[in-house]
Amino acid sequence: MNAEVFNEPVAVGHIIKGEFVAGGEQVYGPPHARFATPPLKLNDLVWKRSEPGPAFETPLAEIIDVLVEAGRWIAKDPEGLVADTLQRSSQTSPLPYPVLSRSFDDLPTLFDRTQLEYQVERELGGAAILDGWREVLPVPPSGRSHRVRAYPPRIVHIIAGNAPLASALTIVWSALSKGVHLLKLPSNDLFTATMLLRALSAVAPGHPTARSFSAAYWRGGDTQVESMLFRPQFFDKLAAWGGESTLRSAKNYIGPGFELVAFDPKTSISMIGVEAFASDETLAQVADQAATDATIFEQQACASSRYQFIEGTIEQIDRYCAMLHEKMAVERQYCTAAGRALPNNLREEIEGLRGIDDYYRVWGDYSGSGVVIRSTEPVEFHPDGRVVNVVAVPSLADAVQYVNLATQTVGVYPSSRKAELRDALACAGVQRIVDIGNAIEVERGLPHDGFFPLHRFMRWVNDEG
Repeated sequence: MNAEVFNEPVAVGHIIKGEFVAGGEQVYGPPHARFATPPLKLNDLVWKRSEPGPAFETPLAEIIDVLVEAGRWIAKDPEGLVADTLQRSSQTSPLPYPVLSRSFDDLPTLFDRTQLEYQVERELGGAAILDGWREVLPVPPSGRSHRVRAYPPRIVHIIAGNAPLASALTIVWSALSKGVHLLKLPSNDLFTATMLLRALSAVAPGHPTARSFSAAYWRGGDTQVESMLFRPQFFDKLAAWGGESTLRSAKNYIGPGFELVAFDPKTSISMIGVEAFASDETLAQVADQAATDATIFEQQACASSRYQFIEGTIEQIDRYCAMLHEKMAVERQYCTAAGRALPNNLREEIEGLRGIDDYYRVWGDYSGSGVVIRSTEPVEFHPDGRVVNVVAVPSLADAVQYVNLATQTVGVYPSSRKAELRDALACAGVQRIVDIGNAIEVERGLPHDGFFPLHRFMRWVNDEG
């Protein structure tokens, strides 16, 4: 009888108030993908409410200096930590290695000084309201004098693991808030957040900003852990990225004194006017831009276009679909040329449409390079894995009926059509309208998912009269 072979578990470290703790006594995961973490000591993951956090009174300019140096350290990787993290992350990430590698190359850009200062200015009105109490001007009608402070928060974060960007944004926003933060590591990205926090400690050992972070793994939804941590005696807010099940679980703990900041699961679309058919050159350009939006992080990003609504005759739209399918198989910054094979459930859904020629037409196979489905109404299943549903509409205004609160980004061609659509799209629930091809170009300092994250993270306190 053959003995079952188990792989040695991969060590996953934690960060406890700025200090790295190596794994691992606690083993998780299936036999073929086990990992081991340090034992979870809940008391070590919280900060006393009776004491200010380490960075509460640290000048924001000093914190930005540390973040900028951390970005430079990540770019240089003097200890090989970033390269090691990339290799480890590739074992669990949903992204192909080339896309993951290019995403790691982008991480230092999130620590750019100009971007950090711009975000603070746009979302909070400058550092003064973080560093102390700012007088309210002009004086209100009552004639009374008031002061306001954006006071540092205490937040536990459930971060997404679909791309390294989520960990980096969470850490940057959190550091700028000057609060204390506990990050729950996602099972599909166990290493990025700890690497970034180790970079903070490397450039400024023992600095208040580094000591303001902990990062640990536990099984999502583990009530023995979350019922103890998700309490107002420890934290003000729960900032949660993720799917519907994650957010439903998180909402169980929300109550007086403990607020949810939800980065809800989103779906994005494209809206393409008949102007795309002005010439073959224009059509090729639009198809290329739409393919760029459709394949962001292999269509794992919220901003990835899954449904594309287009004006034109069926013959014109079929030309577009064929060209879009061709462009989706191009290597780009955030996707590979080949992609990954589609799962069986999607194959079955798509295969069922091939014989209904009066209503659907399908381009592509199931190898992963891309599938395009043309229809007159959106398909009933969720396009994923580089599957795009191109929907023929009489006018772009008719496509607004398919938009809802779960629609994040809408890419529009031509840009001149945005003005006629944006109020209706906003009314229907859309958070972001961009020129087609620019869905990934997220501008810091603008709203994200319908709110200003840094503003929402803060506790706003008044000194009145």
